[in-house]
Amino acid sequence: MVQEETWLTVKAASEKLGVHPTTLRRWANAGNIPVMLTPGGHRRFLESDLLQFTDERRRLKVVAGLERLWAENALTRAREEIVSHQGKDWFLAFDEQDRAHKRQLGRRMMGLLLQYVSLTEGGEAILEEARAIGSEHAEHALNLGIPSTEALRVAMFFRDVVVEAALDLPETANVRPETNVLLLRRINTLLNVVQLAITQRYDMQRA
Repeated sequence: MVQEETWLTVKAASEKLGVHPTTLRRWANAGNIPVMLTPGGHRRFLESDLLQFTDERRRLKVVAGLERLWAENALTRAREEIVSHQGKDWFLAFDEQDRAHKRQLGRRMMGLLLQYVSLTEGGEAILEEARAIGSEHAEHALNLGIPSTEALRVAMFFRDVVVEAALDLPETANVRPETNVLLLRRINTLLNVVQLAITQRYDMQRA
């Protein structure tokens, strides 16, 4: 069950982040932080989105090199793609609370990917957590009566974003192709685990 979310005003949200309201508005206009407009035209921010945004910034500060370039590219691409897909059937199947839940799962996935691609080998505990996220996504979709094809479409959307961000690296940065191949392999390994977990959860429902 999705917990009820807390919405904050610009003043409350900027105080929570420790920034000026103008800075928060700029981040929201750039798509860095999700924002909702009330019927009266006032901005409201989910408290969970602010916490996730803070966590993203913390993670990027401690990640260096290729992984950081990829993560920054992926986050930017994800924000752009979400805006362009807002009219799609699979997107409209979720209300605002459901979309907030998906954003949380997506950010957790980005955090796991950052950890996993930073390793050259191992990471079984990270894969197990990714498997749990896949199952949670499927469980949430099942509770909404969403078919497996649509649940997988959401996962494929996320996969396309992070893989394409990696594919762009050789063109946008001085990255050797063989180094990028290793990054892509690690990304695919983790995302395969997620998609299999989604399929397995739906299979359990049909059994």
